[in-house]
Amino acid sequence: MKIATYNVNGVNGRLAVLFRWLEESEPDIVVLQELKAPQGQFPQSAIRDLGYQSIWHGQRSWNGVAILSRIGEIHETRRGLPGDPDPTQSRYRGGRQWHPHLRSLSSQWQPAIGT
Repeated sequence: MKIATYNVNGVNGRLAVLFRWLEESEPDIVVLQELKAPQGQFPQSAIRDLGYQSIWHGQRSWNGVAILSRIGEIHETRRGLPGDPDPTQSRYRGGRQWHPHLRSLSSQWQPAIGT
């Protein structure tokens, strides 16, 4: 099984690049970061046409994470980090396929509050 991570840096603007990478690398499972797409603008049907199931947590700007799988359906286990003081930030997505738990986490550097 081949598991890969990919910082897509804008899924809709780089869809052709992502698709070329998926076709060349042939990963079974992919975790994506920095979707930079609101929840309703994730290209689920185009990704499905390549043979991948997907779950995602979208948001504009720099956030958004997804898990793709071409070896079966993914079941959501968590959306957002536990105890996160700002649950609107789309930086964490948990999924399960068989026994392993898959997680996609995007953690950007942020200055300390007040600096």
